[in-house]
Amino acid sequence: MAKLYFSYSAMNAGKSTLLLQASYNYVERGMRTLLFTSSLYAEGDVGRITSRLGISAEAEMFDGEDDLFQRVNDHIQESKVDCVFVDEAQFLTTDQVWQLARVADRLDVPVMCYGLRTDFQGKLFPGSSELLAVADELREVRTICFCGRKATMVVRRDTEGGALTEGNQVSIEKSVYVSLCRRHWEEEIGRWPPKGPRA
Repeated sequence: MAKLYFSYSAMNAGKSTLLLQASYNYVERGMRTLLFTSSLYAEGDVGRITSRLGISAEAEMFDGEDDLFQRVNDHIQESKVDCVFVDEAQFLTTDQVWQLARVADRLDVPVMCYGLRTDFQGKLFPGSSELLAVADELREVRTICFCGRKATMVVRRDTEGGALTEGNQVSIEKSVYVSLCRRHWEEEIGRWPPKGPRA
């Protein structure tokens, strides 16, 4: 039986590299993959999944209005699809996560989603929250903080290098993000030391 997978991490852990490598493995064996990425990452009118290592692949774009079950089903009517890959899965809506679950359950096509777990304020993205709840298999892709500990959080910096604590959840300018362990994230955003009496 096909499954819905969610590989999550902080920024710069190599999620896109893993996705592209996994897709390549399918294609190398004569199989067909279908790649999706958020329309926020369009290059002109083209969707593209790009790794920091410099490898990339064209991908179909999705936004919050798309029915991903129907889109995958339309592709299957043309030719067999062996695996669906979704980059930037944190931007999926709750409904779209369920649509992808139905791709695995009803169309028997495995779906591999890759995305961030939390935003710069330490809050779950809606797509990530739903994937954590309903995916068949979860995989943490690890990266490290400057101190050497596992990075689980991300800070968004302003133009002077300070940590932002307010603003829109979404900013696609990757250069403003730094992955940190929870301890250093808390220090960066000013939650430590606590103000007032300690609990």
